[in-house]
Amino acid sequence: MSLFHGLSAFPITPANEHGVVDMDGVMRLTAYLSASDVDSIGLLGSTGIYAYLSRTERCRTVRAAVKAVGGKTPLIVGVGTLRTDDAQNLARDAAAAGADGLLMAPVSYTALTQEEVYQHYKAVAEVTSLPLCIYNNPSTTHFSFSHEQLERLANVPNIAAVKMPAPPEGAVAQELTKLRSCSIRKLAIGYSGDWIAAEALLAGCDGWFSVLGGFLPNLAKALVEAARNSDAADVGAFSRIWKPAYCVCRHQPSGTLKCSASSTCSAANV
Repeated sequence: MSLFHGLSAFPITPANEHGVVDMDGVMRLTAYLSASDVDSIGLLGSTGIYAYLSRTERCRTVRAAVKAVGGKTPLIVGVGTLRTDDAQNLARDAAAAGADGLLMAPVSYTALTQEEVYQHYKAVAEVTSLPLCIYNNPSTTHFSFSHEQLERLANVPNIAAVKMPAPPEGAVAQELTKLRSCSIRKLAIGYSGDWIAAEALLAGCDGWFSVLGGFLPNLAKALVEAARNSDAADVGAFSRIWKPAYCVCRHQPSGTLKCSASSTCSAANV
């Protein structure tokens, strides 16, 4: 199985009020996920507060996780940041520390163009041999990858996957068909958004990038295995077990998010 397939569990990054990461905490969390036999660990994603950590703290976090998993479980490390040269350095750091893959969002202060994002990804992919996953997270980055952009990036060496946001309920299979009808099929196509996990897995997505998988890896793994066996009944049963644990958000026609629990929902940003 390739790096970006199956369950990728995303843990938090425990840190104090000064942004100093608790390395013992990182090791406990990643060791637990590894022992739970997740397919990969997504370190320093949005759940892992990557955007708020210094380069030094990110390096320390990766080294701690590598030590904790001991090569048993692949580590995908987030390297998103404002500047391209800083992202290149973070990619080098992650590789040197022993990471197995990279995840990068197009972080910006002002709105980015499609060409700027293409050049950003190309420049980072060129400085590492590690496979890179495109982090498509428009609710946080305010950048939407066009279909043409994903086709173009699929042909860049070392870009190996895309982490897609949750589409409207009931639309995953249709979206997957469209993505796989062109050169984007070269990429492993995975989804975030735990509330559409069952639908995405049964539709045949390659990977599931899960926040709840970072907290409840055994249940998440059971859901993935049921989907691999095309057991819709078990997938539905496991989904119902943990449905109360997440906040169910739905994209509205206006592009806003409506949540059954509150007017704002961090689940939209994972």
